[in-house]
Amino acid sequence: MGGMSSGGAMPTEQVYRVPWRVSKPGDPPIREGLLLYWFPSSVPELQKSSLLYSRTLSMYATQCVNLVVADAGSPEGTKLVAGDKLPVAVLAEPNGNLVAKAENKNGYLKVDQVEKLLESEVKKRESAVKERLEDAKNKAKGGDNQTAIQEYRTVLEQKCLFPGKAKDAAKALKKLGVTDVTQIFDGPILDRGRGAKIERVLRDGLHAENAAKYVEAERLYSEAHRMDPADPVPMRYLGELYRHHTGEWDKARETFDAVLAMQCDPMSRAVAMHGLGKMTIHEGEFKKGLALMEQSVETYPLALAYRNLSVYWNSEGDVAKADYYVKKALALDPTDPYNLVFAAAFMAGNGHGDEALKIARENEALLPASYNLAAVYAQAGQKEKALALLKRHFFEYERYQAVRSKEMMEARVDAVFASLKQDPAFVALTDAADGQLKVQGMPGSGASN
Repeated sequence: MGGMSSGGAMPTEQVYRVPWRVSKPGDPPIREGLLLYWFPSSVPELQKSSLLYSRTLSMYATQCVNLVVADAGSPEGTKLVAGDKLPVAVLAEPNGNLVAKAENKNGYLKVDQVEKLLESEVKKRESAVKERLEDAKNKAKGGDNQTAIQEYRTVLEQKCLFPGKAKDAAKALKKLGVTDVTQIFDGPILDRGRGAKIERVLRDGLHAENAAKYVEAERLYSEAHRMDPADPVPMRYLGELYRHHTGEWDKARETFDAVLAMQCDPMSRAVAMHGLGKMTIHEGEFKKGLALMEQSVETYPLALAYRNLSVYWNSEGDVAKADYYVKKALALDPTDPYNLVFAAAFMAGNGHGDEALKIARENEALLPASYNLAAVYAQAGQKEKALALLKRHFFEYERYQAVRSKEMMEARVDAVFASLKQDPAFVALTDAADGQLKVQGMPGSGASN
């Protein structure tokens, strides 16, 4: 599901989750672009607001618009929304100066208000850039090349937010003999009508993926990508489909590398880093894979990446680090059943077997959680139940042998199945393991996916 969940709580009709980042004390200052602050009125609003899903906001996140959730009592809040009735959205410069504000209506702040706030300011700035471009053109026509070059460079500096205008400036600079022009990436489609069509195709792809129609999902994700090659979101869905469901890791690597090579939002970048990290670990480059997953959560916090970091450190025998990352995943979504089952797999190995079994029984119907459910029962000493759930994972949930063989190998080295490793039934069940991850004690990561 685009790296946002391993079968979890994302509404199935939504595909463009906005990469809001919660502001924390000590965060490094943001020095470029625009800042769009959301000051929610409560935790329930933060969890259910329409501001969570928007293609428009997601695309502006690829163009140096920094999306930040902040508390009204923070230094930013004290300066920007002191005395305002929450929720409020605020556009600001990196220096903290207020640009524009969207106030709630009858206690509700809707996504269309925030989209219009941002679009209005961007259009205003684009007009100013266009005027600067025209002025530079006139200066060049009048023979004042030095001033024209300065003007064009000023436009070029806006390449993140206005790539089209920056390309015009770059072309003009080259005609004037300037050679030190940096690369300019294409911007995504921001037209609402065309964007809605892309979103519809991507949503149809997600429905196909959820129904385990992976060939159809690939076709639709690829179609959405072709409709807007500068939109990284269809690419991250496609990359995760190859990595997690079909096992076509060559295609997954190619897709994730392409995401990292483009100008994209922090969530898509984090998904790509996590996917590459998972595959790299499985192929035996443990420290390199670990570094990629650590970079992933630094770029943007994903529960999936936190869970796999926990798997890594649990298999390394570092209980404290494993527990730390379990808690980080739960903090992002403490009610998500997949987070809860994952946490239960570690509770079962740390003296909380009864609590873990309670969570496992309550969520036993969750097919994508079969591996973690098996881990709970294995550590609770219920071998037959664990083997039945592992069989369900390998032969009902997984549909492709390329994935199945990797997951079987991960199960063979995963610390949560230590009690089963010599069991003939377990050995037979994982007989098709791909032979990688041979180093004893190195992390298996099937528990998170």
